[in-house]
Amino acid sequence: MKLMEVKVSRVVAAKPAAVFDVWVDPANPGSPWNAGVRRIVNFAVDGLYYWEVNHEGRKWAHYGRFVRIERPGLVEYTWMSEATKGLESVVTVRFEPLGEETEVTLVHSGVPDDDMGRGHEGGWTWFLGNLADRFAVHEEA
Repeated sequence: MKLMEVKVSRVVAAKPAAVFDVWVDPANPGSPWNAGVRRIVNFAVDGLYYWEVNHEGRKWAHYGRFVRIERPGLVEYTWMSEATKGLESVVTVRFEPLGEETEVTLVHSGVPDDDMGRGHEGGWTWFLGNLADRFAVHEEA
């Protein structure tokens, strides 16, 4: 099976520590973990997670473990789901300072090169958009 890498990035209007803290907090609406209808997240190196989301009219379960946690710059975890054909892929999220902002770059490697694997790009782009929206400043007209 041919594997591929998905890479997405987004600039977020907050410093890396604040963005990192939202990313890893399942209770925070800007966190990808918050989108789960069921979730167990043990945020620690070698900590396990189970994350279930509703998508396209059904539930999708995801499993993995945290490999590296380097606050405020990096989170890396394994990722297994039906869309990875049960293969253990790896998600690496980097939080790079850009003055008062943060460039968040997510690389998901080891994803099957098929329609479901390529679908991860849209999913991760959506999650980064939610994260950016969490910090967006909305001016009154």
